[in-house]
Amino acid sequence: MRHIRTLAVVAALLVGGAAFPHEGTPAARPGFDYSKAEEMPFGKAADPAKAGRTVKVAMGDTMRFTPARITVKRGETVRFVVKNDGKLMHEMVLGTRAELEAHAEMMRKHPGMEHDEPYMLHVPPGKSGQMGWRFTKAGEFLYGCLVPGHFEAGMVGTIIVTEK
Repeated sequence: MRHIRTLAVVAALLVGGAAFPHEGTPAARPGFDYSKAEEMPFGKAADPAKAGRTVKVAMGDTMRFTPARITVKRGETVRFVVKNDGKLMHEMVLGTRAELEAHAEMMRKHPGMEHDEPYMLHVPPGKSGQMGWRFTKAGEFLYGCLVPGHFEAGMVGTIIVTEK
């Protein structure tokens, strides 16, 4: 299913646009049916209002996230509250290393690419946003800013998901 959405985004780029804004994600996703959230290799979207834990993440023009490492337990639902302290647009995108590297490459080729998925949070300068995520598998995952050049400059953090 996710691959179909990715192909739809690429197809939309080729014909001149896409349906989802790449800037300014609302604090919550109104109308999103979390009960039908797709399982990803790194978990699934969850209602941030129902999270058992809140993790605050700051990002800025130093091309770093604070904290740069987050540890959660498998099965834990986290509400990420993300603040952009910089003057540039930044984002927090969850994924595996391979997925983030592939997405970063696509962003370099198509910097105006418009998209929005529940594992992405786009935060304009001086603003905050939030997303909920349930980590269903143990392992090491990443979060990164895929605005062209930011990921390559080191704007990436690590999420360690431990067994309960």
